[in-house]
Amino acid sequence: MCWLALSGADVLAGAAQAAASTWSATEARARGTTVYFNAWGGDDSINRYIAWAAAEVARRYGVELVHVKVTDIAEAVSRILAEGAAGRTSGGSVDLLWLNGANFASLRRANLLYGPWADEVPNARWIDVRGNPTTVVDFAMPTGGYELAWGTARLTLFYDGGAVAKPPRDPQELLVWMRAHPGRFTYPRPPNFLGTSFLKQLLVLLASDQQALRRPVGRDFDVITRPLWQWLDAAKPYFWRHGRLYPATGPAQRELLATGEVDWAMAFNPAEASRAILRGELPGAIRATTFRGGALANSHFLAIPSNARSPDGARVVANFLSSPEAQARKSDIRVWGDPTILNIAALPAADRLQFGPLAAGGPPADSGTPVVDLIVDLDESWMTALERAWSARYGVR
Repeated sequence: MCWLALSGADVLAGAAQAAASTWSATEARARGTTVYFNAWGGDDSINRYIAWAAAEVARRYGVELVHVKVTDIAEAVSRILAEGAAGRTSGGSVDLLWLNGANFASLRRANLLYGPWADEVPNARWIDVRGNPTTVVDFAMPTGGYELAWGTARLTLFYDGGAVAKPPRDPQELLVWMRAHPGRFTYPRPPNFLGTSFLKQLLVLLASDQQALRRPVGRDFDVITRPLWQWLDAAKPYFWRHGRLYPATGPAQRELLATGEVDWAMAFNPAEASRAILRGELPGAIRATTFRGGALANSHFLAIPSNARSPDGARVVANFLSSPEAQARKSDIRVWGDPTILNIAALPAADRLQFGPLAAGGPPADSGTPVVDLIVDLDESWMTALERAWSARYGVR
């Protein structure tokens, strides 16, 4: 009897051929289907990008992509939960949705997500899992292949380079700067997402037990958060309007920076200030910085409900949205300016070239800004707990 020994290369080639054949079958089943994509519809730039993607998947794969515009993705999540409670295990109203955080946790815990599938789409191999752990961990919950990273973000501070000679590198240096420049710093009022993110950023850098922040909130909440409240108490007299008033949103704070009323703003998308500079909404002297302890970060994802009508079509759409071509277009600040989840350095040369000079990124950083370490966002239970505690302490009475 003759035995044929297969090399490692042969095994890998065979596996690649099998995967390609399986994906081709997925594309064939997807052709002619309609995918109802539930996604936020509150930004014209994002809506135009999704319209472009819809035209592309229709032309290339014969899939009709319908953008179901929602004001809050929780609307779609509630619908999926209701369908699950009613026993609707197929023919659901949502095929693909854009989500992260508590919304993902709700559906995952209710076993209402299709999968695991995300690791199997061809373009998943380009996602920067090692360099950006938030692509596989969603607010401290492992994604487990039940959602595919679509974009990423990190909390970034912007400042007027003409007014801030040496930007602070940690919360204590920021407090020193605020005392020397009263009224020139603020943050959006929680429960605005950006304001709460700033609280979480401070807490991560000030807390003595960071591992506790990866777990759900427990009875030690007051002990863990004490350094945060001590810092805010000390800083309160030096905030804009003495901490008696806070901007309602990130754009409202950015307007204060634009008019010179404060020297700082912040955003979860590092490209937001670059987009504003391009549109003439912020001066070119704006610079970016992060704390030396790292920047709070998370990714946003694409997920498929377990009762989706067109799971194959949804996977084909998701694969296209994570492709180098679609990611490069999305990262262009003239289009959307959403940072890519791909490892650009690992891409083939032709794909790398698609990420041009206007790919999402912050305005120039000063020479002392450290390399950004990404801090995986806290367990989703901390958001509500921090917002309640902040309101009790600092809310307008």
